[in-house]
Amino acid sequence: MSDESKFDFSEDEQQQVNKDKAVEEKKEAIKQDAKGLFSSISTFLSELLDFRDDTDREATIEAIKADIPFKGATAWILICSIMVASVGLNANSTAVVIGAMLISPLMGPILGIGMSIAVNDIDSLKKSLINLATMIVLSLITAYVFFRFFPLGTASETSELLGRTKPDIRDVLIAFFGGLALIIARTKKGTIASVIFGVAIATALMPPLCTAGYSLAKGNWVFFGGAMNLFTINTIFIALATFIVLKVLRFPMLKYANSKKRKRIAQIASLVAIGVMIWPTLTFINVYKESIFNNQAKTFIETKVEPLNAQLFDEDYSYEDQVIELTFLGEINDQTKQLWNNELASNPNFDKLRSAKLRIKGSDTQSYELITNAYNDTRDQLKESRLVISGLQDQITELNETISGLNQQLETQNSNNEVAFSSLAKDVKIKFNDLNYFGYAKMLESKDFIKIDTISVANIKWNSNLNDSLVLVKEGELLKWLKDELKTEKVRINRN
Repeated sequence: MSDESKFDFSEDEQQQVNKDKAVEEKKEAIKQDAKGLFSSISTFLSELLDFRDDTDREATIEAIKADIPFKGATAWILICSIMVASVGLNANSTAVVIGAMLISPLMGPILGIGMSIAVNDIDSLKKSLINLATMIVLSLITAYVFFRFFPLGTASETSELLGRTKPDIRDVLIAFFGGLALIIARTKKGTIASVIFGVAIATALMPPLCTAGYSLAKGNWVFFGGAMNLFTINTIFIALATFIVLKVLRFPMLKYANSKKRKRIAQIASLVAIGVMIWPTLTFINVYKESIFNNQAKTFIETKVEPLNAQLFDEDYSYEDQVIELTFLGEINDQTKQLWNNELASNPNFDKLRSAKLRIKGSDTQSYELITNAYNDTRDQLKESRLVISGLQDQITELNETISGLNQQLETQNSNNEVAFSSLAKDVKIKFNDLNYFGYAKMLESKDFIKIDTISVANIKWNSNLNDSLVLVKEGELLKWLKDELKTEKVRINRN
């Protein structure tokens, strides 16, 4: 091969090496920048979230111990706050319940329990447990007295009450993070007023206690068990949050001869907390599944049933029974029912309805036609009844007119010159309102059994409430009035 056919690549290779080296240097520079950035972010987050340097351990323990005793003014403040919260729950007023939380002193014994276990203070633990029991009993008695003797507003189970009888995982989270916020605020140097962050405790504890008192007043042991279960859950997890924070902050432990006792107590508290959390967790999972079931059932009805214009009359679905009930006015054919069952069995949008049974009511009869015919028949019967009633009313009016005419003829025949009895009776009742009965007639009499005279006789009966002296006066007035009206002196009054 000639020299002209050879190529020299040495210069190109050197350029490539230089490029690769430059790329490696840039990558290394980016890595260093990234490390610096991550280091800066880590430092920032550490300074942002680390609260250990801002902790006053000695003041925190003294403040918690000072709030453990539950007597005197603290007890009366609790009674007042429980009363206000009971009114709020009874009236279904969230604002009133929140107002009660602002004045509630429930945090002391519970923080004392968590602190005592964390620092191995057995004496403080005993005091905290005794004061916690006192707080519970006093709160239950106060709520019981209110709902038993002062049932203001509606006494039925309001949503605010019902919301405190079914604990789930959300209640655990509220109690735990509320307790965290409270104990972190407690440990901070120069902390804010205890009344403010005490609301975190009152939020989790006051409503369940009031609901438990209501349940005792009404004898509803199911509500009582649920409310006390919720209260117990919240109490344990508030104490657990206190325990964890104090351990993270490395609060110094008291020294005892038997150091194993502190470890055993801490282990028992943790096991109890985990055990109490199991049932609310299962409840939350069940509620979550029920919510999905109901949402998919509603979507199925709205998207698959209603668009067919099948005259849906009523709907109902139950997660516990795994049943979807549909009631129609008209008839549903087998093809439509099979179509709906296929949707439940295969449509991925209804995967939680796989085991649900579709029950269709009224589809095997001509329900719509039957109801329509019954309505038409009833309407015709109603029209006929109205016509009959109208005819009877006309007959009654004619009879009344006939009777009135006969009375006038009778009175006219008796005497053309005498006052009509109907007019006389009306006037005498107006003038003498105490009369209960009035009768009038002409009577023939003879004193010597030879000469016959005609006399007007009025039979009357006065109100029984009138005394005899007043009756005599009124009869005198009545006699004079009758003589004037009848234009005769021969008038006699007989009292019945």
